[in-house]
Amino acid sequence: MKIRLNGEDYEIEGELTLEELLRRLSILPERVAVEVNLQVIRKNDFKDFKVKDGDVVEIVNFVGGG
Repeated sequence: MKIRLNGEDYEIEGELTLEELLRRLSILPERVAVEVNLQVIRKNDFKDFKVKDGDVVEIVNFVGGG
């Protein structure tokens, strides 16, 4: 299945939830915000939200500083 991930074409095998996609990318779900097809997905929904062929996924990392 093909998706667009942060502006780049990305291919994944099988059906994944957002949580599974983030883990496969070695990204901690609690440290990011995710938007799919211009809709912000709540962290509580990551484990149930299925990524579909053609989805446009944007992952934003939180950066702290001071």
